[in-house]
Amino acid sequence: MKYSPIDSNLFVKNRKKFTVQMKPKSIAVFNSNDIYPIGADSTLPFEQSRDLFYLCGADQEETILLLFPDAMDAKHREILFVRETNDHIAVWEGAKLTKEKATEVSGIETVYWLTDFDKIFFDLMTEAGTIYFNTNEHYRQAVETQTREDRFIEKCKKEYPAHQWAKSNPILQQIRGIKEPEEIAIMQTACDITEKGFRRILEFVKPGVWEYEIEAEFLHEFVRNRSKGYAYAPIIAAGNNANVLHYLENNQQVKDGDMILLDLAAEYANYSSDMTRTIPANGRFTDRQKQVYSAVLRVKNEATKMLVPGVIWAEFHKEVGKIMTSELIGLGLLDKADVQNENPDWPAYKKYFMHGTSHHIGLNTHDYGELKTPMKPNMVFTVEPGIYIPDEGMGVRLEDDVVIQESGEPFNLMRNIPIEIEEIEELMNA
Repeated sequence: MKYSPIDSNLFVKNRKKFTVQMKPKSIAVFNSNDIYPIGADSTLPFEQSRDLFYLCGADQEETILLLFPDAMDAKHREILFVRETNDHIAVWEGAKLTKEKATEVSGIETVYWLTDFDKIFFDLMTEAGTIYFNTNEHYRQAVETQTREDRFIEKCKKEYPAHQWAKSNPILQQIRGIKEPEEIAIMQTACDITEKGFRRILEFVKPGVWEYEIEAEFLHEFVRNRSKGYAYAPIIAAGNNANVLHYLENNQQVKDGDMILLDLAAEYANYSSDMTRTIPANGRFTDRQKQVYSAVLRVKNEATKMLVPGVIWAEFHKEVGKIMTSELIGLGLLDKADVQNENPDWPAYKKYFMHGTSHHIGLNTHDYGELKTPMKPNMVFTVEPGIYIPDEGMGVRLEDDVVIQESGEPFNLMRNIPIEIEEIEELMNA
């Protein structure tokens, strides 16, 4: 891995938060992700299951974590199973985790080879009454592929039909949403790498460059700072492309007078950052572009102040909608009649701002975290309002990542990334 080692105490704390909520005499099992094939002998780069990584830090395929707090043998209360390595594997694929290294990474003393799993699991299941299955219940999940976790659940239900089943997900939604200080520090590193990329392209961008050239400049800066690269598929949308919310082609040439919407950010140690900035291709905003940009920035600043403990996510979005409505009226895009006659289920402002303002961020860009209960300190949210005007060939979105504090406004992890009109113009014309 490119990233610096993470102190295993983080994973020790995370496991304790999980196990304290488990039912008596219960086992929880977490499987690594598969390596997915492309065709012939090609595969996609491996990405670890974020739940498994959160609980043990093992960033390797064919890994299983087993938690059994009530195991009769104390050494079996936490077990990590890893793929057995040898000299042949080391030559062809690189060194894998040894048992000693697995303990160092995870803080788990008991490590077995994966080939021992079935035998040990059977023995422990004779002591247990309940098994926790790790299903993906994220509100945006749309997975069609059968995962390693799915296959394990299917096999387990067949072989142990008399056991009770429980879900890991409600516990993970609760604990993963509230970040430990170590996690916030890792996310700050991801944001700092993103800042370096953004400052790099402010010197690079000019009319005539291609969107994919900007993509390459960011990637260069990310990787040279120990990131694997983008935390999610990058959006580099010049001119009217900015009005396609998930524009991914990045294959058009930037024209003089365009604004370029940049929704992209670096990952670091499997943690995401998530940034959006909108910049003028020629280094100067027009008066109209300044008007729209400033409106979005005001909404972002006001929305950020509202992210405090006790706030309900859905109510927050409604309040942001009211602020956006006022700004759109000021821009001449809506009038009072539009608002008076609006459909309550699709308010008038949605014509120009049709997506949400905030989501949890962490090990996933759209991270696990409770959304129907009050916000809590150390939750990390994006703030990302936008205004999209196809008729004027422009779209503006601005986005930062912020940490909710015990009191007062949230702490902005992207506070050092230029966002004010004057600073962006100055840097682009230096």
